[in-house]
Amino acid sequence: MTQRSLESTKEAVRGTEMKRSQAKIREVENAPFSETSPAKKIKAQHFRSAAGDMPYGFEVALAEANREVSVLFSKYSEVLRERAAVDASQLGELEDILSEARSLESHLKEKKEHLRRSLALISDKLQG
Repeated sequence: MTQRSLESTKEAVRGTEMKRSQAKIREVENAPFSETSPAKKIKAQHFRSAAGDMPYGFEVALAEANREVSVLFSKYSEVLRERAAVDASQLGELEDILSEARSLESHLKEKKEHLRRSLALISDKLQG
């Protein structure tokens, strides 16, 4: 079962429990007044269990929030690692291109100088 389906199942169960307890509360509020009536006992029981469940519910919510934050941080750090790897590879490619451009530049300068000497030699022969 996936994390999301598990969470949606938990939410559905919580929603059903809330509806039941709200129905019981309405039943208690509309019941005739008697301290020993079953409805009053249910109301007292509900408020005691709600007070008892409050810290537990908070702890559960806190644990779920911590898990979600941890998952988000791990996904974020994974994305950052991947991006850093891509940046490093692109930097390497740029350095290779730059070194190739520098070697090509020096080669072209040599060719230019060689051509200048050749043209000067041809010019001297034609004039001389």
